[in-house]
Order: sequence, then structure tokens, then C-alpha cells
Amino acid sequence: MIGDAQSQDRKFITTEPLFQAGEQAEYQVWKVICQTWAQRDCIAYWRYPIFSKLGRFRKEPDILIVDAELGLIIIEVKSITIDQILNITGHCWELQEFYTTQANPYQQAEHQLFALLDYCNLEEILRQKVPSRVLVALPRILQSQWQYRGFDLLPSSPPILFQEDLGCQLSLNGQPSSLIAVIQKAPLVARGEELSEEQWRVLKGVISGTPLFRPPSRRFVFSQTDHLETSLTRSAVLAIVRQRISELDLQQEQIAKVIPPGPQRIRGIAGSGKTVLLCQKVAQMHLKYPEWDLVLVFFSRSLYEPILQQVDQWLRRFSCNQMGYDPQNSKLKVLHAWGSKDQPGFYRTICQAAGVWSQSVQQTTRLKANEALAEACCHLLKSATIPTIFDAVLIDEGQDFMVDEDLKFEGKQPFYWMAYQALRPVNLQEGNSSETPQKRLIWAYDEVQSLESLKVPTASELFGDEWGQLVTGEYGNGIQKTEIMSRCYRIPAPILTAAHGIGLGLLRPQGLLTGMKWAEDWQTMGYQVILPNLKVKEKSAFNSPFKLGETITLYRSEQNSPNPVAELWKQPLIEFEAYHSRTEELTALSDRLLYNLKIDGLRPSREILVIVLGMGWEAIQLETYIANFLIQQGIDIFIPGTPDCNMIKPSYNNQNANQFWCEGGVTISRIHRAKGHEADMVYIVGLDQIATVENNLNFRHQLFVAMTRSRGWVRLSGLGSYPLYEELGRVIESGNKLTFRLLFSPPRDISITDGGELLRRYKSGDRNFQGANLSSLDLTGVNLSHANLIGANLQKTNLTHANLNHAKLVVANLSQAELIGANLKRVKLVSANLQHTLLNDCDLRGADLSDADLSRAQLVNANLKDGNLSGANLTQANLSHANLQGAVLNQANCTETILTGAILPDGRMFANPLDDPR
Repeated sequence: MIGDAQSQDRKFITTEPLFQAGEQAEYQVWKVICQTWAQRDCIAYWRYPIFSKLGRFRKEPDILIVDAELGLIIIEVKSITIDQILNITGHCWELQEFYTTQANPYQQAEHQLFALLDYCNLEEILRQKVPSRVLVALPRILQSQWQYRGFDLLPSSPPILFQEDLGCQLSLNGQPSSLIAVIQKAPLVARGEELSEEQWRVLKGVISGTPLFRPPSRRFVFSQTDHLETSLTRSAVLAIVRQRISELDLQQEQIAKVIPPGPQRIRGIAGSGKTVLLCQKVAQMHLKYPEWDLVLVFFSRSLYEPILQQVDQWLRRFSCNQMGYDPQNSKLKVLHAWGSKDQPGFYRTICQAAGVWSQSVQQTTRLKANEALAEACCHLLKSATIPTIFDAVLIDEGQDFMVDEDLKFEGKQPFYWMAYQALRPVNLQEGNSSETPQKRLIWAYDEVQSLESLKVPTASELFGDEWGQLVTGEYGNGIQKTEIMSRCYRIPAPILTAAHGIGLGLLRPQGLLTGMKWAEDWQTMGYQVILPNLKVKEKSAFNSPFKLGETITLYRSEQNSPNPVAELWKQPLIEFEAYHSRTEELTALSDRLLYNLKIDGLRPSREILVIVLGMGWEAIQLETYIANFLIQQGIDIFIPGTPDCNMIKPSYNNQNANQFWCEGGVTISRIHRAKGHEADMVYIVGLDQIATVENNLNFRHQLFVAMTRSRGWVRLSGLGSYPLYEELGRVIESGNKLTFRLLFSPPRDISITDGGELLRRYKSGDRNFQGANLSSLDLTGVNLSHANLIGANLQKTNLTHANLNHAKLVVANLSQAELIGANLKRVKLVSANLQHTLLNDCDLRGADLSDADLSRAQLVNANLKDGNLSGANLTQANLSHANLQGAVLNQANCTETILTGAILPDGRMFANPLDDPR
């Protein structure tokens, strides 16, 4: 939502860093736009991905502004001087000494605007209602120069923003800036009208593309014998839900529409839209850089159809329906990680490029799919040099490629290292550092959805701790190296909360099995953390590790789970029942399925899903038993991997082996096939398979994955009586709020944020945290001796009594941090930001603080003996009783510095303001 500080930053989306040397003028225009619109209700894009055909190339608008009052504004920027314009005939500009000899800036932007208006007009509430303008920005041309050439007299002269219009544009007393006033005077391409609050909400949704995947409206005809009140049926609830357009999510917009100049990690909670965002990202990459070799990789074969469909739809959306997905186009590949005999896969494609025979699953010694793939990747890495054949690799289901230590290749995860090796380095002009070649490896994951390995795909785990900082910090222009998505759109809040509760064992009597030790990690997952004994003043406790014995309450708000089914359906969304026999369980299942089909009006395919729990042969047997039972009850079923409905065994020559749904049949699937799919009504059968080994995290993860397939309702069932059933009952009764006591540190600690990951790496001996974001954390007493924290963000961090001896904090941000009593001997703080920082009683002997900003910092009793403060800003800093003996203060700014009782560089005690510390 546009309201909090983070959203204010995110509402200006730079889809690529402005690194190119020729983009300086464009950057200035964009910077002015961001400053001018900072306080307005809007969203703005640098290079919004709507591509119009321009000769052999596709061109997106330079700047798109979506404003609650002004509607749509497209600004085409031309960084040319007046002398570079030879002539203007109609809308065609003849240019010299420019990258092109002809330009048509206004008409090109106008075509892009019409394409956006076409999407707006598909929504009845916006049809012909959105005011729109097009302007051309000429940041290197004055209005007088334009008029001198007589261009202003031409009938085709477009509305222009000249150099003087793009000066300092701050609003005064609530009045519009001169730039906004100029834009308001520009003629409207579409008149539209004043937008209502609801129209504004829908317009933001249209711009983000959310209507693209809105399911078709549902209309039902009930027979006279039904005697139903449609408001009480599931179909009626779905009809209301599907009429709504999801609100714009600024974080999703940033992730989907930004092309990072290097690696990027996307950690998303179940149902947050990771797959959709990767499809959107790869589609716009392809349209913007058609010469790039791109590949989108995934783990579950049954995802072929939905991923191909989404990539195709995003390509059509961004290209104004001029281009869809073409499997024959070698520049954009959508590949299963391994592939099959008839379908190329990512691993096989790299083997072919390397001139090495690929291994089949049968040729490996491992039974699990992830381990077999890792073994094959290790074989390839040992056998050949991996050729660089891709410009970007995007990986979905990133948690499923992880393996344990015994299968790593030289300490690295084999699949990821193979993918990284197959990438070409990003060009230096795009902002790459020559020291560490950046490559566009982009991976998305949710570690709780892993069904095999319990490893978490952090940079340290993938490539070793020496690369642990690979995706910390940002690239500039607000482009994050790591994005953590906490908002879940698919799953209703009670179901997601219950899935986390039972999947992690939070309410387990013996104590939780896995989870986060830091409140900040839970908050990042979208939960509000309530600590009953927390005092109001202890603000930093939310960024501290939980204490053993502490009672913790996690609450999931509607803001982070906006699915409205829970609001519309007045009955429980989750049900569980235990039975004495499998026949009794399946009889109840068939009765409920018939009710869903005949009474609720649900469609059998894509709206109902039956998931079978368990592993190996037992799960296969149960799947077959359920299928036969339901067929006998007259219910058509479909088992993924079979050729058609009501077939039990897969066919060897099945041409549709990747198919997950079959029209007219209810899909029955084991958990591995069901991953990545979703349905409105989900039945989970065979809970007893999990209950017998309730302390096994892999089985708990099965339950989490199964529950999070639901868009609306979940019903679980199993046989017998087990402690897990009682635990599940408590979880369901808890609703959106889980309260548990931390009996011991979780056996498996999940670190999501940089703070938690830093402490994990610190324990393993790593000290390289360059560029890490550690702001507002409580790191009291932490040992970061000799750590590399160059460029790290430690703003408002509590480092009281921390050991930072010999640490590198060059250009780090430590403003408002607390370092009372910290050991900072020989620390390098060159050009660091230490404004308002508490450094009382610090040991800064021999520290290098040259050019650091220490304005208003507190250094009472600090020991700065032999320190280097050359060029430092000590304005209004408090150095009372500090030891400055032997310190260098050449060209330091000591304006209003407090030196009462301080020992000066020459060993004298400061007695009065006339003493000169230099």
C-alpha cells in the first residue's frame, strides 16, 4: 500500500540501473520526476515494459507516471542538443551525431499510451474514464533555443519539457510545482474524468497486470430441485472473489519489472506469486533484449503447462499482442531442470553445449530426484568446462534443487554452480565490478516447501561462505539484491497460519521442530510478533533473538493475507476428521465430493484437488485405492501422468506426461506432483502416514505444501488416533493467531533476514559481510573482529560492547547506532556515516576515521589515541573527556565541538574554548 515509508520508496520503479554513460541526462529527468511526485498518490516507472514496434526493435516508454489525479502520463526523453536536430517534418525528427538518424518521439509514446488505454478499457469501471497525456522531455535544450529554430510554430510540435522546466521542483505550501503545472497544461490525449477511489484502485491493478490471471467469471444455473440459497455455496463465494482485482503490490511490481545487473535472491512465502513474477520478469527481459539467451528453469514437470501459459500471456501483454511464446525461439527457453527423452531440459542443454553425454535418472545411484540431478551435475562439472551460453538464468522452486553436504561439488550446491558457470558475465558498463564478475542468476524459493533436503538456498549455502555477501545490499536505484515477500494472495489467512503452525511444529507439546529465532524473521514472513512481557521502552527486542522460556504469539493480519474467502465464508475453512477405516474415510470423501459438484457447483477440474500424503510405494498404493474407490462411486478422476480420466496406470508412450488436470475429472495426486498447483477445495487424505512419524520434518513439509495448495477450503482426514491429531486440532482452533513457548532453540534454525544469516555465518567463522543490511538489529556483544563490513547498513543498530577490532567499515552507515563500550581498535571507518552515533566509552585507538561524518556524535570518554580524523566532520560532536593524544585532525571540521576535559593531540588537557585542538 502507498502509505508506509517503504512503499513511498518503492513507488518509483527503475526497471534497470541507469549505468550507461549516455543516460546522465535521462537520469536527471527521472530524478526530478521522483522528487516532484514524492508526496503524490502515484506510481512511476523508468522504462515501463509496454513495448511498441519501432522498425526492427521494440521500444518501451522512458517514463510512465500513474497519478490518482492526473491519470496516465508518458514522457519520452531525448538527450539531444538543439544542434543535433537537423529538421522536423510532421512527427519525424531528423537527427545527427545521435544513435539514430530519425526519431518519432511523440507518436511512439502515443502508441504506447493507446496500448495501455486499451487494457484500461477492458475494465468497465475504467472505460473511457482515464485522463492521459504524452510529453517529450528535452533536458539539454532551452525553450528559447527551440523557439529560435521555429520548431514551436510547427503544427506537429508536441508538448515539451525543456531544460528550465526540469530544474529544482519542490512544492511550496501545498501548491503544485512548476513541472506539474507545465504537465497539467499539456493537451489531453484522452480526456477521461476525475477518478474515484475505486477507479484509482483498479487502474493501479491494470498497470501491474493483475487482471491477466483473474479466473473467468462464474455463472451457475441451479435446477428447481436444488432449493439452495446461492449465497451459502462455495461457487457463490468464488463468483464474488473472482470479480475483484487484486490491489497493486509495489514490492511485486519492483520484483517483476526490474532487471537486476547481477544475481538476485527472491524468498517468497507460499502463495506470494513467485512463479508469476519470474514469468513476468523473463518475458520483459526477452522483449527488451531479444539478443539475450534466457532460460526459466523449474523442478516439477507438472508445472510445464502453467509456466508456459504465463510466459505466453506476459509476452502478449508487454508486446501489445504482437508476440507470444514460441518454443522454436532459441533465445527464450522454458525448461524442466532435467528434461526427458522427448523434451530438452536445462541440464541436458548444458551437457550438449559442453560436448558431454548427459546422464539419465537410471544411470545415477540416487533414488531421490533432487539427489539424482545433483549427482549428474557433479559428473558434468568434473568432466567438462561449462560453456557460457546464457545471459540470465531464472530458477523457480529453488528449494527443491538443494542437497546435503555429501553431494556438494567443492563445497557448492552442484545444480546452482552449474547454472552459474553457464552464465555470461554482465557487461562492465552495466555496473559490474571487475573484482567479482556479476552474473544474472535469479532464484526464487520457500524453504518450508522443500520435500527432500532441509538446506536453505542462501548465497552461503549455494556457493560457500566466501560468497555469502553475493546478494546482500542493493545495486543502486532501489534495486535490491534480495527480496523477501511476506504477503500471500492465494491462501486464506487461517489456512496459511495453520500450515505454518503444523508444518513447523509450533504447537507441538515437545517443542517446535523448526522456525526462526528472531522476531524480525517472523515479521518478514508477514506475522505480527507479540511478546507479553515486553516493555514499551525495549524497542530493540523485536530485532533480538527470542529468549528460551519466552512465550511468543504470532498473528497474521488481513493486510498480509488479503484473500477474502475467510471474510465471505462464515463457516470454518479448515476441517479435520479421523476415521476407523480407510473405507469409512473414503466414503466420507466421495460424499463430500458429490456435494461439492452437485450442491456447491464446483468444477471437478482445477477447482477440486485430492492430495495423497506419504512416501514411496505406500503413497502410490493409497493413490490407486482412492482412485478406484471414487470411480466406483461414479466420480470421474484423473491421476497426473496417465493419458486420460479414469485411468489408473501411466502409459509408457503418454504424450501428455506433464498434464496435471483433465477436464471433467477430479485430480488425485501425490504431494510431489501437486507442488506448484492450486485449487479452491483441497482434500488431504492419509494424515496417518504423517502422524506415525510426526517428528520428521520432511513429512511435516508434505503437510505444509498440501495445505498451501488451497485457495479457499481444506479438509484433512486420516485413520486412528495420534498426538499429531490433537496438535492439529489446537492449531485449527487458533485461527490467525498462534501462541507457543520456546522450550529450546529449534533443531533447524531458519534465517531469512541478513541479521539472522550474519549470525549463522559468524558462528561458522565467516567474516565477510560487505554491503550487508543489518539496520536496527540488536547485536549487543557480538564478535565481528576483523569483519569486512564495507558499505554495510548498520543504521540504528545496537552494537553495545561489540568487538569490532580491526573491522573494515569503510563508507558504512552507522548513523544513530549504539556502540557504547565497543572495541573499535584499528577499525577502518573511512568516509563512514556516524551522525548522531553513540560512541561513549569506545576504544578507538589507532582507528582510521578520515573523512567520516561524526556530526552530533557522542564520544564521551572515548579513547581516540593515535586515531586518524583527517577531514572528519566533528560538528557539534561531544568529545568530553575523550583521549585524542597523538590523533591526526588535519582539515577536520570542529565547529561547535564539545571538548570539555578532553586530552588534545599534543597531550594537553582542554581547558577553555580558546584552545585549538588542531
